[in-house]
Amino acid sequence: MRAKNPWFWLVATAAVALDRLTKVWAVAQLAPGESIALWPGVFHLTLVKNSGAAFSLFAGGSDWLKWISLLVSIGLCVYALVGPHLGSWEQMGFGLLLGGAVGNGFDRFAFGEVTDFLDFRLIQFPVFNGADIAINLGLACLLIGTLRSESRTPAPARPASKQIREPTDTTGG
Repeated sequence: MRAKNPWFWLVATAAVALDRLTKVWAVAQLAPGESIALWPGVFHLTLVKNSGAAFSLFAGGSDWLKWISLLVSIGLCVYALVGPHLGSWEQMGFGLLLGGAVGNGFDRFAFGEVTDFLDFRLIQFPVFNGADIAINLGLACLLIGTLRSESRTPAPARPASKQIREPTDTTGG
């Protein structure tokens, strides 16, 4: 018996594993607030703790955010198990969303805040993490899947045109 939506489960597992490994590494290598320039002025590793949602929105809201992460995670798992067989792009997209929700949700439940460390300074972007990347890639995969399925959907069939036949003269004249 094959698992339903296998790419969903594989991608979600990989996203959670990568997120956890990179966060553990960042915490072991950096002190809170410490920054290491990998490309000075462009990309740094900067360890920060975020008690809010993406990009520090709703700072201090980790109590209710952790429950939202849990509900989203459960909902995605139920959908993958009992919902339709999904296309590859949809499986990857929902799998990445699950991986991101579990990754940041784990931090919220275990530590009360999310570990962020990827710091793009060139564009003054808020510090983020692997789970945030997974969520954004997941949304991109879902968009691609939607666009691809729309382009493959056949146009509605048009009724065949009726041919108008002239009555034939059977009288010979």
